[in-house]
Amino acid sequence: MPLPINIKDLITNEVIESERIEFKEGWNPTSILHSICAFANDFSNIGGGYIVVGVAEDQGQAIMPPAGIEAGKMDTIQKELLQICHYITPNYFPVVEPAVINGKHLLAIWAPPGDVRPYKAPKSLSEKHNKPYYIRRYSSTVQASNDDLQRLMSLAAKVTFDNRINHHATLEDLNLVHIATFLKEVKSGLYPELPKIQLNDLCRQMGIV
Repeated sequence: MPLPINIKDLITNEVIESERIEFKEGWNPTSILHSICAFANDFSNIGGGYIVVGVAEDQGQAIMPPAGIEAGKMDTIQKELLQICHYITPNYFPVVEPAVINGKHLLAIWAPPGDVRPYKAPKSLSEKHNKPYYIRRYSSTVQASNDDLQRLMSLAAKVTFDNRINHHATLEDLNLVHIATFLKEVKSGLYPELPKIQLNDLCRQMGIV
């Protein structure tokens, strides 16, 4: 599923703050699960974040050209990602887009703020019932302290203005021209799909309905 952002720009850090990006040279399911959980908790109200698998990093910057993922492992990794996300409590599933950059296969994971924070995830895949809460602290994913957890609980009762649902709005209130202009400007993979996709499906993929 194409993301509402350009993955190449995401890697070169042209459009998203570094605190909202995590690079993973290889597939590390436990670490990636923790980061998805942390972005979903959106402790700093920064709008969630992105994880790019197949890209090494040095001091927070992507190392180019990307290391990449073996093409034959892409499907297996996506199936495993779906499986491990079932371990997040409450249920939470990010948006995923495979991509090819400089001839290398990558997997971009978009974890927007969750609707039912706070979220917790297994400390390890061998201890599925031991589920701490995870948050982003600057550019790192860390286990929430007791004080952090209290704040997470308070955030659960507060939804930032940008994330509030307008229960009186309908699809007719959305302007397809504005949406298309935005997708074109950020060079999203969704832009070429516009003639083939229904407005409601498009908006769901963008996380705006």
